Amino acid sequence: MDKEIVKEYTIGDFTVVWKPKKCIHSEICWRTLPEVYDPKGKPWIKPENASIEELKSQINKCPSGALSYKEKGEVEMEETKITECTVAENGPLLVSGTIKVVLANGAEEIKKRSTAFCRCGASQNKPYCDGAHNKIGFEG
Repeated sequence: MDKEIVKEYTIGDFTVVWKPKKCIHSEICWRTLPEVYDPKGKPWIKPENASIEELKSQINKCPSGALSYKEKGEVEMEETKITECTVAENGPLLVSGTIKVVLANGAEEIKKRSTAFCRCGASQNKPYCDGAHNKIGFEG
């Protein structure tokens, strides 16, 4: 199994955590806070360009869970208390909350925030969404 890449961007006691493999390229991050997220920039995340509250608000909207945050030594972002399932227009099935996913090979994964499941059938990372719906023009 490949080691998961995790990038952290810290300002004071607040850290933005980015897991690129989970990203489905919804563009919510850079459309919401373009002064923080610049896909062509290096580094591409500059948390110092927004308030902590603005960052939290935007990160909480990340549909894949690729973006999260931690504060003062916390390990993970606060978990969603109620499991919620939302159908994204022309995109994935978004499940927020703590869930157990049992894969076709029997392996189990615990997901604790937001998980995007493929609805279009084109993902190369099934059952999870990898953003392929954008490339194939999926409507649904």
